Amino acid sequence: MRTIQFREAVCEAMSEEMRRDESVYLMGEEVAEYNGAYKASKGMLDEFGPDRVIDTPIAELGFGGIGVGSTMTGCRPIVEYMTFNFSLVGIDQIINNAAKIRQMSGGQFPCPIVFRGPTASAGQLGATHSQAFENWFANTPGLKVIVPSNPYDAKGLLKAAIRDNDPVIFMESEQMYGDKGEVPDGEYVLPIGVADIKREGTDVTIVSFGKIIKEAYKAADELAKEGISCEIIDLRTVRPMDHKAIMDSVKKTNRLVILEEAWPFGNVSTEITYQVQEQVFDYLDAPIIKINTADTPAPYSPVLLEEWLPNSGDVIKAVKKVLYR
Repeated sequence: MRTIQFREAVCEAMSEEMRRDESVYLMGEEVAEYNGAYKASKGMLDEFGPDRVIDTPIAELGFGGIGVGSTMTGCRPIVEYMTFNFSLVGIDQIINNAAKIRQMSGGQFPCPIVFRGPTASAGQLGATHSQAFENWFANTPGLKVIVPSNPYDAKGLLKAAIRDNDPVIFMESEQMYGDKGEVPDGEYVLPIGVADIKREGTDVTIVSFGKIIKEAYKAADELAKEGISCEIIDLRTVRPMDHKAIMDSVKKTNRLVILEEAWPFGNVSTEITYQVQEQVFDYLDAPIIKINTADTPAPYSPVLLEEWLPNSGDVIKAVKKVLYR
């Protein structure tokens, strides 16, 4: 198996699907002439031409609406936002049109569209460019929300998202585009809504997704030195969520820590906490702990940003707390 970057996995997924299906096209800010803001569409303009790889103005509401409207004519657009912070300008098209067309048309118009781009923090980008909106979109019936953490998952899930007949929010990270991982040479597609157990363990379950899961891996390595075995579940898909994978793991370990790069109020980890206490409460040997960012806008100062973000040390403390150590 070859090793490629996250950005290359994204590019391969889009390119393979565009070769397979002529109704698929890519549009967004700097996706064509500049090869993508993070080079995730490198070479695609040369291969597919300006009719299928389309540079847009900085007008998210406008090109988001064009993408949604084009699904009603048989197209399968991929709409790239330079960052999901910019999607707020066009969120009306996502929430009030893409997510609702199928129901409001009585099933006459499916909406096979993918909105993709980076989410959450990416260093010193300031408060308006460092936000995670997974829970916002996951709160909307009609949308599917995918947040991969590595190149293998990114490629397989993006191909599935492009083939899906419903709108999909596909959230990446500016800090993961250079990450490398093994990706098969041949065709593969991963199922939407299926979590992955990245590490098996017996003492505690850690649930996470996206780039912040790296902190769980670091924590698990350190905890293993003390004889503590962590099971790490990568959700991969926030909605639909793989509740069974979480419940089965909690039944085995009897303890749960959730790591999420998002503000603490009403987030994905809050929903997981509710579902676990409702379905497998009797298996819990300790209260659930969720680890999130500080409940403030993201700071610009690197010192403050380090304090704002969850880290492996926070995970280690939480694991030891649920183990009463």
